[in-house]
Amino acid sequence: MKAARFSRFGGPEVLEIADLPDPHPGPGQIRIAVRAAGVSASDWKKRSGLMDPDLPQTIGYEAAGVVDEIGVGVDNVNHGDRVYGFSDDGASQAKLAVLSHYAPIPSSLDFAGAAALPAAVETATRALDQLGAGDGSTVLISGASGSVGSAAVQLAAARGACVIGTASPASHEYLRSIGAEPVAYGDGLVERVRAISPTGVDLALDVAGSGVLPELVELTGGADHVVTIADFAGAQEHGVRFSRGDSGRAHHALAGIADLIASGRFDLPPVQTFPLTEVAEAHRFGEKGHGRGKIVLLVD
Repeated sequence: MKAARFSRFGGPEVLEIADLPDPHPGPGQIRIAVRAAGVSASDWKKRSGLMDPDLPQTIGYEAAGVVDEIGVGVDNVNHGDRVYGFSDDGASQAKLAVLSHYAPIPSSLDFAGAAALPAAVETATRALDQLGAGDGSTVLISGASGSVGSAAVQLAAARGACVIGTASPASHEYLRSIGAEPVAYGDGLVERVRAISPTGVDLALDVAGSGVLPELVELTGGADHVVTIADFAGAQEHGVRFSRGDSGRAHHALAGIADLIASGRFDLPPVQTFPLTEVAEAHRFGEKGHGRGKIVLLVD
């Protein structure tokens, strides 16, 4: 099969489309014919040598496609079903991918829209679960306009929370449209948030990793009310919880998002697509921070 791979660490130029053996699912797994695969910051961190030291490596953790092989013990899907989910071995940007955690694609979504969801929805759900965000709480989300931030806004609002989101002024109308009261990030954040919520906020989630943890601790009244997914060093310095996947993923989010999408309570992030053969260009686009939303590779 054709798959994205790199044999040395470096910039996007090290990526290639290689011929690799077809993968096969183990017990409890399925294989899909990939139609779309998500691209995220973890992919270029991996490609740059900041994660796994081994070479060569395949790439990609999110995929959507059609079931074409079923492992032993799997009885909840059939051949031909449309599903989306996670490639635990980091090999979703390929013609075929093995998924260990998956769910049916909501009927209203195409493959590209489905491939844009797994990482953002799982990460946001995991962080909100760890915060204990729920009905009646006021949650501040720092970095609310990106794919994870916007998912967190909508999922928190669906739980009954009052949501305040930080973003640049250009994204404020978008935040209002998905259920958050927007504030600008940067100097004076504490005062701007208190102008909206005079007693501060109950909980805070740092998605952006922009050095804002001291302000979030001040606004919530304690480090135990703050979670970050983006600032490991800051979390250690300020006693804030750093949310990471190896501490337990919220895979239940994949199935749980379907009802919100069907009821119109979850808007999909904008999607920028590239063919699989242009994976290097997709990485360049993502690393330069172009636009809001999600990059997805289309596999024909």
